[in-house]
Amino acid sequence: MSVTPAATAQLRHLLAQPEPKLIRVGVRNRGCSGLAYHLEYVEKPGAFDEAVEQDGVKVLIDSKALFSIIGSEMDWVEDKLNQRFVFRNPNIKEQCGCGESFMV
Repeated sequence: MSVTPAATAQLRHLLAQPEPKLIRVGVRNRGCSGLAYHLEYVEKPGAFDEAVEQDGVKVLIDSKALFSIIGSEMDWVEDKLNQRFVFRNPNIKEQCGCGESFMV
């Protein structure tokens, strides 16, 4: 997984809290297409988590999600109505109409 400069800046901001933690990216069974991205703060990496580090910012990838998000790009997007992390995943075979869930 690669991380864009905008996502790196946002992750750096999120991790600059009084208690710096790690952020783990994973997927959960959810939505009409089956899987949705999930981000969470964790104290330490899981036994089989993979670490991605870019420009001094480390993100963990949940070992159960590796095959679902391999080759993806994580970006931070802001528009007039909202701001959010966006994943561009070349492995997606099907996506729901709202874009929240996907299937690989």
